[in-house]
Parts: sequence; C-alpha cells; structure tokens
Amino acid sequence: MSPADKKRLRAQAHSLKPVVMAGQSGLTDNVHLAIEEALDHHELIKVRLRSQGRSTRMRQAEEISSKTGANLVQLIGQIAVIYRKKDKKKK
Repeated sequence: MSPADKKRLRAQAHSLKPVVMAGQSGLTDNVHLAIEEALDHHELIKVRLRSQGRSTRMRQAEEISSKTGANLVQLIGQIAVIYRKKDKKKK
C-alpha cells in the first residue's frame, strides 16, 4: 500500500467510530470473527485495543492484519485503523 493510499484512508477513517473492541482478554476467536464480519461489510474499520502498553497493541494490530489479510493503516493510542478491499465474488 502506497503512502498516498494510506493518507487517503486515514482521512476517510477520521470520522469513523470503532466497530470492534478488544478487551483486556485480548484477541479472542469472537473478536477475530467480529473483525472479519466488519471488514466484509465496511472495508475500512476502526478497532479499539484495550490492552496495556503500546508494544502489545502494535502486536495485536499486526496479528489482526496477518489473520485477516488486511492492511494496518494507522495505530494511534488504542485505535487501529484496518483496511481490506471487498471481495467482489463474496456475497
């Protein structure tokens, strides 16, 4: 993903509210399922990561990206912006 694409997606995500929240127990199977459903429906989502420490949140954001095949656009504080292009064949 190019820097220009990331900049455009950050601008689009600015007005979004987090649609998925990962609590203190981390990224459970249910959280991953909710993220998958949100990405299928919206393409661009915000996820609130409630864990302690920036490095832990960064690992969680990278885990979300790798498991979902999505791109991590931005991580600011507890909010991760995730993007995955919709699969036109899926319904």
